[in-house]
Amino acid sequence: MTRTSPLTITGHGQFAKVWALVKPYWQSEEKGAAWLLLAAVVGLNLGLVYLLVLLNEWNNAFYNSLQDKNFDAFKAQLAKFAVIAFVYIAVAVYQIYLRQLLQIRWRRWLTGVFLQDWLANRCYYRIELRNQGTDNPDQRIQEDLQTFTEGTLALALDFMRSVVTLLSFITILWGLSGPLSFTLGGHDVTLPGYMVWFAIGYAVLGTFITHKLGRPLIALNFQQQRFEADLRYGLVRLRENAEGVAFYRGEDDERRALGTRFEHVVDNFVKLMNRNKRLGWFTNMYDQLAVIFPFMVGAPRYFGGQIQLGGLMQIASAFGRVQDSLSWFVSAYASIAAWKATVDRLTSFHEAIQDAQSAAAEGRGVNLQSDAADASLAAEHLTLELPDGRVLLDDAAVTLAPRENLLLTGPSGSGKSTLFRALAGIWPFGRGRVRVPAGARTLFLPQRPYLPLGTLREVVCYPAGAASASDADITAALTACELGHLVPALDEDHRWAQRLSPGEQQRLAFARALLYRPDWLFLDEATSALDDALERKLYELVRDRLPDTTVISIAHRPTVAAWHARRLQLEPNEASGGRLVSAPI
Repeated sequence: MTRTSPLTITGHGQFAKVWALVKPYWQSEEKGAAWLLLAAVVGLNLGLVYLLVLLNEWNNAFYNSLQDKNFDAFKAQLAKFAVIAFVYIAVAVYQIYLRQLLQIRWRRWLTGVFLQDWLANRCYYRIELRNQGTDNPDQRIQEDLQTFTEGTLALALDFMRSVVTLLSFITILWGLSGPLSFTLGGHDVTLPGYMVWFAIGYAVLGTFITHKLGRPLIALNFQQQRFEADLRYGLVRLRENAEGVAFYRGEDDERRALGTRFEHVVDNFVKLMNRNKRLGWFTNMYDQLAVIFPFMVGAPRYFGGQIQLGGLMQIASAFGRVQDSLSWFVSAYASIAAWKATVDRLTSFHEAIQDAQSAAAEGRGVNLQSDAADASLAAEHLTLELPDGRVLLDDAAVTLAPRENLLLTGPSGSGKSTLFRALAGIWPFGRGRVRVPAGARTLFLPQRPYLPLGTLREVVCYPAGAASASDADITAALTACELGHLVPALDEDHRWAQRLSPGEQQRLAFARALLYRPDWLFLDEATSALDDALERKLYELVRDRLPDTTVISIAHRPTVAAWHARRLQLEPNEASGGRLVSAPI
């Protein structure tokens, strides 16, 4: 039974959508380990801040020893630095290690959730048919989830460290910078902790300008991820259909199509480059000016003899920490933009999944029911539509008794394969009811069988699993279907969809049926790549070895009719929809 998804994306607020992605993991069955790891990472993060405070204090003593030319103090400070630096390195290494461990555990859990929700109730199929704008779900599950977990932890922990660093160093800077006195409009003004105010003003101005310059990066990053995924998908499609392209001599057309996809990548990337260049001009100037800025504002007190060199260096260090913390938004803006684009892609993807799940739960489309009281397969008031609303079949009814083999015929494009999809319960457009005997095993063999990745053993036993059949049974099934030459390769892992000819693939599908032993076997042009002799042999195998299996076939060859007791003709009608009529064998 499919469980209820722990992810539910509701509302339109950005924070609500982010929270919907973040919250479930921390309340899941892994919450104990997750919170423990997070506590360890946070503790190490805070430890790094404390070590930075110690290094700030060390700056004062070290540079004073240089100014006083006190060699003994100099050596003592070097030894102290070695201890602090070693501890800092160890804490930094394990902080990153534990963060990555938490990241991969979170990603593993989210990937499992997205895969289960995407595959449940055939949502993957409904989404593709409805074209709901969820491009490249493979990229969203593989790459976007990795970017989301990595980015969320990095941004959240870095922001937390910036806040703690700010609170730690702003007090130090306030005490070190002292007051600044000046005359304004004839009045004497004293500004206590003046370097704190300079740091705040500097960071606020930088944040405002950065946001203005970098805001378009969010949309550009969203588009870049999409175009990159489109290009990768096109390359994968070419590899999977290499033989077809070669037969058609379609290299030039493929090159043009892939070139067009790559041009989209390049054009958007150039826009990203230009926007990043503008942002880079400002942020680099901002960072470089921040190096000298504390010395400029602290120089009057140093040259006035109010502080020593060590005090000036400590002020510069504290100012740098405060300014870095206040400027977190400036430094992290590009990462935030990429992260937000990832969040948008994941939330829109899961919203599409939720819509498909709702459609399945509400029974929209053809309703597939299990009937324990009747051994027949029946369709009642069945109306099938295309995604554009055009009616293929209107208010049809058919009942099939067990072992009453049926042949379904009709012109190409009339909707025969769509009727099979409806009987399988996967066609979402239309209405009516399909009743299947409770506990019945059904198997659909399309014209082009699906061959999953894996060993030949896994391919021929699909979908029951490699352990569902013995070597002897698999060998017997393959040999019966004239695929005995493949038996030595049972445990070899190849791309079998490219390695086997169309005829071999169709024979392998029949071997799969012999092993699976379905109660209802649907054959959609399943012998179209075979000669008459092989077709006859395979139907004989089904008749002799699967005597309790009911066969429903779609075929254009008249020779197939001999293996069926009944025939239905699908007669199309564009005005009112097609209808099923009985026809002689």
